[in-house]
Amino acid sequence: MWILQTLPAIVFGLFTRWFHRWALLLGWAAGMVYGTVAAYGYCTACTTRPFGNSLAIVPGLGRAGYIGLTALVLNVVVAVVLTVVLRALKVSNGTDITVQPDYFADAGEPGVQPTVDESQPIH
Repeated sequence: MWILQTLPAIVFGLFTRWFHRWALLLGWAAGMVYGTVAAYGYCTACTTRPFGNSLAIVPGLGRAGYIGLTALVLNVVVAVVLTVVLRALKVSNGTDITVQPDYFADAGEPGVQPTVDESQPIH
């Protein structure tokens, strides 16, 4: 469940520029808190051991569902809503200071180290 919550921040953060960075962070936090609390609260066969079940009642549906997926939906909804709100409030999303040459490195440039010993044959 916890690893699943990193999906929106990593995928949306890397492959789109639409989401606000603080909205992605707060969405991640909402998904983590909800998922952890929901998973802690349910146990299998009424044992005293927490985190005993991966299913819980989905809020609004009233049916059992995977806690990680419910938390992921919450994560994305929070990220989308807060992105809209933060953009409407004109909250700065930071400055991207990368330039095109930052994405390329050629052998022989300062700071570029070979990854293999070129004197050894590759088998």
